[in-house]
Amino acid sequence: MRQKPGETMERTTTAPHAPPDAERLRRWRMVLGADSADSTGRALTGQDAAMDSALNALYGGGGGKKPNGRGTGGRSAGLGASAPSVARWLGDIRTYFPSSVVQVMQRDAIDRLGLATLLLEPEMLEAVEPDVHLVGTLLSLSKAMPETTKETARAVVRRVVEDLEARLESRTRTTLTGALDRSARISRPRHRDIDWDRTIRANLKNYLTLPAPDTATTAETTGTTTGATGTVVPERLIGYGRSSRSAKKDIVLCVDQSGSMAASVVHASVFGAVLASMRTLSTRLVVFDTAVVDLTDQLDDPVDVLFGTQLGGGTDINRALAYCQSRITRPADTVVVLISDLYEGGIRDEMLKRVAAMKASGVQFVTLLALSDEGAPAYDHEHAAALGALGAPAFACTPDLFPDVMAAAIEKRPLPIPDKEHQP
Repeated sequence: MRQKPGETMERTTTAPHAPPDAERLRRWRMVLGADSADSTGRALTGQDAAMDSALNALYGGGGGKKPNGRGTGGRSAGLGASAPSVARWLGDIRTYFPSSVVQVMQRDAIDRLGLATLLLEPEMLEAVEPDVHLVGTLLSLSKAMPETTKETARAVVRRVVEDLEARLESRTRTTLTGALDRSARISRPRHRDIDWDRTIRANLKNYLTLPAPDTATTAETTGTTTGATGTVVPERLIGYGRSSRSAKKDIVLCVDQSGSMAASVVHASVFGAVLASMRTLSTRLVVFDTAVVDLTDQLDDPVDVLFGTQLGGGTDINRALAYCQSRITRPADTVVVLISDLYEGGIRDEMLKRVAAMKASGVQFVTLLALSDEGAPAYDHEHAAALGALGAPAFACTPDLFPDVMAAAIEKRPLPIPDKEHQP
């Protein structure tokens, strides 16, 4: 049975008055493919046949034809080695399937059929549906990419980055601005800096009822009568933080650039650029494998950041944290975010000692096993549990949750860990 067509069956156009049995057979024929569908007795025509051919080229199936025009000759799938024919196949799947399904099929073609090498040709890049996973593939190929392809690749990456920024920037700014404002509240304000609304609400428990004045005397002198009154005794004053041009918080993003972390690298680069554009934050972006690279000076353009990474290689978390630790000047106002699957190739005990030392100095330390929408990641459970024991629980985080995680870290509140009972 073919692996992916089931995702598309509900979207297939059918005849308006097709008998229920005929429609059921048509669906089974589309799911099973040509090799396994003889018992259905159903022949495909029109758009159904074209969709089946596109699926058959990727997932295999009997006598269908590959995009290069040759018969499959068996169950083995293949897209051939001709870039123009593969580009036509990419165009076909974009015609017949929604973009979410197209992205899945492209990913399968890259993983199963060696399509990655053909992405080095400009005409191929112009035909693909850009997404985070494709960006990760392009970044892994960037060193082998010919000059004629690099500009096209940058354009593809920029489209994905701009889409992510449009989706994530506004909420990130709003959430973190509120957190920064709240973290700047002061408890011994000058009179002109008192936040009266928050002060009154914080002291309502101290409301006192004052005795009513003598009614006859009040009426005689003022011509009015007055009932009992009360007052709030402000035991605790809450004030606005004084505005300042200096950064209120220092953020350090320490990102693992091993091959399995590709989607996280893309999202971290976008968030790094957004955070760097906020005047009240000082943001540093560090990427690492067995070496450490500081990309802070490129944060004004996340595309430059991404092409400054080098996906793949080993992992030395300890070395990366040593570099980040050396750049911390205000521990109590610093948030360090380690984004890694924690498969450490360096010195494990030293890594844990560095995390403990940073937390002891007042640093807010956050460990994200992934920053992506890909679901539960693979990670080193032993290292995750060790970090949790130090008070730095490790968990996977979606891009939509990231602003809330950062806001909680800035305000030194408990982190909003999803599915906390399933975390290490």
